[in-house]
Amino acid sequence: MTWSWAVSADRTVVVWRSALLSGSETFVRQHGAHLTRWRPVYLGAAKVASALAEETDVVVFPGSFWTLRLTGWSPRLRRALRAQRPALVHAHFGGDGWLVSRAASGVPLVVTVHGHDVSRQPAAPGLRGLRYRRNLRAVFRRATVILAVSGAIRDRAVAWGADPAKVRVHHTGVPLPAAVPDVPKQWDVVFVGRFVAKKGVDDLVEALGPARALFIGSGPLLDRVRDRARELGVDATFAGQLDPAAVARHVAAARILAAPSKTAADGDAEGLPTTILEAAALGVPAVATRHSGIPEAVVDGVTGLLGAEGDRVALAANIARLLADDELRSALGRQARAHVETNFDLVRQTAALEDLYDALATGPAAAPGGPASRSPRTSPPPGPSASRSASGPAAGSA
Repeated sequence: MTWSWAVSADRTVVVWRSALLSGSETFVRQHGAHLTRWRPVYLGAAKVASALAEETDVVVFPGSFWTLRLTGWSPRLRRALRAQRPALVHAHFGGDGWLVSRAASGVPLVVTVHGHDVSRQPAAPGLRGLRYRRNLRAVFRRATVILAVSGAIRDRAVAWGADPAKVRVHHTGVPLPAAVPDVPKQWDVVFVGRFVAKKGVDDLVEALGPARALFIGSGPLLDRVRDRARELGVDATFAGQLDPAAVARHVAAARILAAPSKTAADGDAEGLPTTILEAAALGVPAVATRHSGIPEAVVDGVTGLLGAEGDRVALAANIARLLADDELRSALGRQARAHVETNFDLVRQTAALEDLYDALATGPAAAPGGPASRSPRTSPPPGPSASRSASGPAAGSA
């Protein structure tokens, strides 16, 4: 069934996330904040108490929304959506896309898949996994365009039934400060993220050695990692969750960002961690792993160092190498910044997103396909230092 819509003349896009908004999902808020031709309205089923929640968010269900979760349909959601008169709807995560897809019938629907929604969740055993796979295939059929945050996530979406002609890689952009901050380095290594298995934080604590480390974030593995750091005598500070400005200050004051992500036992995987991009924007190189979309963000030996997933020996060696080589670390930091400027600038990425919105508003047939649906072609920044690092010892140190 299709309804007619009264579309707002000011090109309104409804940004849908069922829970508005987890403190780790800055990427959802940032893309709307940088729109210039479109007006974002944030719509969700429930409100989350976090620094990213805003009074202007439209929350549909003050209590439970179990009926929507069970059936994928709610007249209340349909009315709330229509009241905004959107020209299109942009949902984040595959499961959330399914929740809003029936209510959004009649306007173009963009769904961004980020990671666990096309890795762990569809691989779940039993009826839970069966139901999720059914819903995922349904939203893939209903979506006008599917955006994947990396090439690896695009491939996962296609493997779970997305039409390749609908899927585009759209890298999440990050804000770029006008210049790299010139601040004293307080930390050798900083980790930013949730304390969950796919982040590899258990590997990091084993690999730190004498480095002075700051851990930012929280999650189910926090107590275990903190206890292990104490047992090992690691010089580690655990700051808990911090607001984005505080995170940026601490990252700028670190020599290295550690992002040792890996595929968890339940299949959970990253898309492309924005913390790597945010650190690069501040001139801080990453020590990371060849996991999911990370090699699109970290060019091994050019903008950072990569090792195999779960390889604690390689992780320790890469951390030690960068901490011991100021010249290499500075070169990788400069090149990391240049790589982000070229491929992950939030202003540029948001402009590309608005171009997609414009095409969909003009006519959905104009949007799928085209260059943006092909494999991403991020390339390392040019320059003698990049060539030297790529061909020198750092390239093989992972």
